[in-house]
Amino acid sequence: MSLPAARRSALVDGVIDQLRTEISSGRWPVDTRIPPEAKLMEQLGVARGTLREAIRALSHAGLLQVRQGDGTYVRATTELAGAVERLGGDVEDVLEVRRALDPHAARLAAERISEAQLGALGELLERRAAAWQRRDRDAWIDIDADFHQAVANAAGNPLLSELYVAMTPSLRRAMAEDWHTPEFDGSDPRGHEGLLEALHAHDAEAAAESATANIDARVAEARRRRG
Repeated sequence: MSLPAARRSALVDGVIDQLRTEISSGRWPVDTRIPPEAKLMEQLGVARGTLREAIRALSHAGLLQVRQGDGTYVRATTELAGAVERLGGDVEDVLEVRRALDPHAARLAAERISEAQLGALGELLERRAAAWQRRDRDAWIDIDADFHQAVANAAGNPLLSELYVAMTPSLRRAMAEDWHTPEFDGSDPRGHEGLLEALHAHDAEAAAESATANIDARVAEARRRRG
């Protein structure tokens, strides 16, 4: 006997919530394959149809990606990040948006940043420089992304911070591609040391100019790769 529609819908919603928690918590990182169907059915105590409906819903939301013959992978950690992946996955599209956001985030951060946040940014740049010197690509990408996220957080606007989180996966892929470009300079101070200096001085316009220069350099790099 099939379940009443209302109960089935509640079951699916419950499974969606549990799967979303695994994703948003980081227990299932982006680009990793989630456990196989049989294991999830056993863990969640649901039928195959219920599980597949939940996975289908999260795939539509952009959090999961079903790869036929391979499994289901985590694509993004939030619905907003999933939307960016679907609609603005091209790095140049994301950079165009960032060119509008980064100067404003830098201005706000210059006005609102705390001494503790300034100290944390300085530590990140020291680690970034060390990672570049030892040519540790993955560490450099992680730290660079953390630095820009920290600047957005210092702007004091939760929505702005979440937008940066959503755009980070696309930019991380671009940075990984940049790494192998001969002209790429991972120690470029534009949008990094220059930006931190402006933040220390609480100079909003200088901070915005440094942030813009960094994005312009990334746009130029993306266009060179495109040929």
